[in-house]
Amino acid sequence: MRLHRTASVVGALMAVGLLIAGCSSSSTSPPSPRATPSSAATSAPTPTLTSASFQKVLDDARAKFEFPGAQAGVWTPDGEWVGVTGTSALGGDRPPQRDDHTRIGSITKTFTVAALLQLVDQGRVSLDDPIDTYVPGMPNGDTATLRMLASMTSGIPPYSFNEEFQSVYFADPATVFAPQQLVDYVKDSEPSFPAGTKVEYSNTNTVLLGMVIEKVTGRPFADVLQEGILGPLGLAQTSFPADSPALPSPHLDGITEQADPEGQVKDATNFNPSWGFTSGAMISSLDDLRRWAVALGTGEGWVSPELQQERMASMTSTVSGNTPQMGYALGFGTAAGWIGHTGELPGYNTSIQYDPATRTTIVVMVNSDIPSGASNPAPYISAQLRDALAAS
Repeated sequence: MRLHRTASVVGALMAVGLLIAGCSSSSTSPPSPRATPSSAATSAPTPTLTSASFQKVLDDARAKFEFPGAQAGVWTPDGEWVGVTGTSALGGDRPPQRDDHTRIGSITKTFTVAALLQLVDQGRVSLDDPIDTYVPGMPNGDTATLRMLASMTSGIPPYSFNEEFQSVYFADPATVFAPQQLVDYVKDSEPSFPAGTKVEYSNTNTVLLGMVIEKVTGRPFADVLQEGILGPLGLAQTSFPADSPALPSPHLDGITEQADPEGQVKDATNFNPSWGFTSGAMISSLDDLRRWAVALGTGEGWVSPELQQERMASMTSTVSGNTPQMGYALGFGTAAGWIGHTGELPGYNTSIQYDPATRTTIVVMVNSDIPSGASNPAPYISAQLRDALAAS
């Protein structure tokens, strides 16, 4: 979930790493040099996993992106590797640790669609309901279905590129936004295209789905999520903070070049995440993200076999913008058989990936959203870890 000063398409599908852009505002200015301590591994691998090559990926990425620190894990049926590099905060001396919490940006979208699918399983909503049934007055409101919102084909424009929204947020990242305020920024806009004809990554889609979930259940999204997903799957370190900027301890402190004055490195740890709502506000940890990546890929423990089949079938969507190699499915991204999502918002960049064929999981957490050229740190590291795994 990325913010930009220009009104280009938000979160376009990216080939670097798995694919999907997160929930942030990435500056294109080069990062200033920053010194960080040497890396430290936090978990010994089994002999079949190449500790040195994985650690080199992390250390090389820190040199390339100049972020304060990162943590990553690779899990296969043969064992696990977890490693860290740098520090948990800019200018600090504590390395990232396994129980650190981080903001996960647009990985939130995978949870939101999962909560929606549980309502489908309960017969309380249909994926073929138009969004107007629940939130009237949106562009394409009478033709864009919940299925289209979940698969980013609704044609409803992203509020995060609205100039009025950007001026408010960048001037004061502590601003608290209500969900209706967010979607109202594009309520009078023309649709990007006829519903169902193209893929356009739009944060508005999953904010609207969160509003649907709250309207149908009559409960806060956090409560619905806890009861249906977090509790049953044992994701005790994962949370939806609503409009609170607080992060549980311990946590990573994030840096960004976004917000005014643009291009200057600043501490984004306490930027308010409410602007992302159910599109990008959630918090999690390395091991919880690993569990969720597997659950996201398999559907085990949270969705019926029938809907799981439908989720997997959505990976073959041929809507314009999707390809056999890479696309956006029903609430998740897919690339070369891998299932997952990335998350980005000011100060943080995260990636989860799961390969059903090999039952391999990769999770990356970085405490910076500052890119290097056209690359963002977490998906870049994920891609490099996949390459190192393939070569081992």
